[in-house]
Amino acid sequence: MAESTAKKRYSLVKDPIPETLTRMTGPMIVGMFMMFTFNLVDTLFISMLGTEPLSAISFTFPVTFMVLSMAIGLGIGTSAVVAKYLGRDEFEKAKQASTVTNYTAILMAMALSAVGYVFMDEIFRLMGANENLLPQIREYMTIWLPTSFLLVGMNSANSVLRASGDTKTPSLIMAGAGLVNVILDPVFIFGFGPVPAMGIQGAAVATLISWLVAFVYIYYYLIVKVELVYPGIPTLVNFRNSSREMLRIGIPASGANMLTPVAAGVMTAIAATYGESTVAAFGVGSRIEAIACLIVLALSSTLPPFISQNLGACRPDRIADSYRLSMKFILIWQLLIYGVMAAGASLIAGVFTQDAEVSRAIELFIWILPLGYGLQGVIILTNSAFNALHKPMMALYLSIARFFIFYVPIAWLGSQLFGLAGFYAGALIGNMLMALLSWRSFERTLKEDAQLAASAA
Repeated sequence: MAESTAKKRYSLVKDPIPETLTRMTGPMIVGMFMMFTFNLVDTLFISMLGTEPLSAISFTFPVTFMVLSMAIGLGIGTSAVVAKYLGRDEFEKAKQASTVTNYTAILMAMALSAVGYVFMDEIFRLMGANENLLPQIREYMTIWLPTSFLLVGMNSANSVLRASGDTKTPSLIMAGAGLVNVILDPVFIFGFGPVPAMGIQGAAVATLISWLVAFVYIYYYLIVKVELVYPGIPTLVNFRNSSREMLRIGIPASGANMLTPVAAGVMTAIAATYGESTVAAFGVGSRIEAIACLIVLALSSTLPPFISQNLGACRPDRIADSYRLSMKFILIWQLLIYGVMAAGASLIAGVFTQDAEVSRAIELFIWILPLGYGLQGVIILTNSAFNALHKPMMALYLSIARFFIFYVPIAWLGSQLFGLAGFYAGALIGNMLMALLSWRSFERTLKEDAQLAASAA
């Protein structure tokens, strides 16, 4: 009875594609919207401290996103391996893989955060942070970095649930963590009762507490409630086998995802040449981007387990149909989002700052960069789809091409020729060229795989 119930819950290989993706993506949209909204509120609270703290927190985004990118990459590896086993109805292998991949992700996060902690000042100086901002950056990162393994472990655990087709629980956990964070933010940033005002460091403390609550709950849920993770330490044989399979996908996926904050660091350094106001605006724009691309990010979490389960079930037709449907939808949707953002650019800027110079920089960001968010969605979803097909090196190659041939170089060239507007327009053009390359690469891969399957039959 338990196995038949599991099969019914885990199967993503039979139901109609649009309905299945909608059912999976809907909860992720709600959860991510609440989480990113809370992150925007977090930025809003910090902006109340002044332009300098807002600039300091903006400099931390590439580094914090580096850790998050590793978490996402390892989560992709976890989801791909676990979902493939579930698609084959091999539930015990899926459970073993779930257990090992969570341990592996947490250990790797601890190693990365230790390196970041030791070289903290050097990293931020390379990004263009001046000596006046470094003390505030340290206040935030000395708490954030050592505890970031909680974020990585939480993301890996959520990937196990998504691989099983359960997107509702991860969404609730993300939303709950965000809610705890936004409630505690003003308490620790500005002080309340016996809690002293901690400024920018208070934001890191609030984040730590929210992570801890979510981390404890999700592992209790995985181990006790749904029994998708073993409670003990896995055997050395299981650890070696499952971690090797996950890391074969997870390491290239992490590398590909880590190129995003590397590029963001370079972009922040270019923005820094225009002054602190532009850096602050760029940081605000990055947070706005997370909300504007919400459905892209939600689909990037739900499309891969769908593809991986159908890979395990040998259903290439469903893989091709799901990819093409997602691409067409996201291009249309993001164009509509751009229209709304461009119309309300001055209103959005006014929410975050009363500084006229920062406001103008935010408006310029909104008028140009969001026009390419649909193209950016094509790039993100194509990389996710390649990882789900257990072809992580293709995703890595495309990411390298995007950031070191198209996105960053063209943005830099635009900044040299046309100033700040050219900087943003260059990034837009880079995304357009890369989207075309990504789409054609995936379609070619689908065709080659179909030919191989036909010849094998």
